[in-house]
Amino acid sequence: MRYAVDVTVTSGASAEVLFRHLAVAGAWSVWSGLPARAVRERAGVGIGDGVGSVRRMGPAREETVVYDPPRHFAYRMLAGLPVDDYRADVTFEPREDGGTTVRWRARFAPRVPGTGPLMRVVLTRVLSRFARNLAAHAEDCRAGCPAHSS
Repeated sequence: MRYAVDVTVTSGASAEVLFRHLAVAGAWSVWSGLPARAVRERAGVGIGDGVGSVRRMGPAREETVVYDPPRHFAYRMLAGLPVDDYRADVTFEPREDGGTTVRWRARFAPRVPGTGPLMRVVLTRVLSRFARNLAAHAEDCRAGCPAHSS
């Protein structure tokens, strides 16, 4: 059985700024709240943090599967979570007030039977925190932020 998580937040930042913070591997260390530093292990095709790039954050490894600035970024988990077939899609929808609606959707299959509902709760909390942190940081980001580039 597959499970889904769907989180939505709004930000006063533009879709371009939000996308850049999400897509650039090194920027995760600034806003995510994760204790591990995020690094790009492998460059993507055509652009460093684009499709095919792999980033590592502690034991977690993710591969970029959609890179469509500033509207859509998606990744799949290669390692680091006790789930299978994890994929997350993050979309950025500009708002009339100049801000952006961020929607972070993920789907997965539990690796251990019976753990799906618990993993859905855990991942909802984690992705909610990521989305809130991303939105808040991007609103306060100064020129040149994120410092890491693709």
